[in-house]
Amino acid sequence: MLDRRVFIGLAVAALAAGGEARAEAPRPINTLGSPDGVAIRGYDPVAYFRDGGPRLGKPEFSVRHGGATWHFATAEHKALFEVDPERYLPAYGGFCAYGTSRGYLVKVEPEAWSIVDGRLYLNYDLGVRKTWLGRTKTYIARADGNWPHLMARDIR
Repeated sequence: MLDRRVFIGLAVAALAAGGEARAEAPRPINTLGSPDGVAIRGYDPVAYFRDGGPRLGKPEFSVRHGGATWHFATAEHKALFEVDPERYLPAYGGFCAYGTSRGYLVKVEPEAWSIVDGRLYLNYDLGVRKTWLGRTKTYIARADGNWPHLMARDIR
């Protein structure tokens, strides 16, 4: 079995050589609290962009992506995600962006969110969100630096 870092290195090398990386690189997705592997507590990631806030998804509008099941509030949201999942996926696998900036992966509250430069960021709770909004760019830079190390963790 390949170590995750080796797999990512091979994928990068294949792309650099003009080939295609066929398998999706493993990365953690926030399914904390879900025995069924449902991402971000069943909330629709597209709703944050299209509806202006959190909206609980429905199992009948679901997609498997990145090793998790994503729920959507409508068939339209599901279709939008299927066409361009990277546009709608929350940063850091849907874990708390502030926690990621501090070097750990923790749960989120769907109401604690922000969109910065077209990217969805979720937070632990509204208090953490307030802290996050005070220095968002600094926390994003720190989280971006921590994310590669955190991706290698097995959080099951």
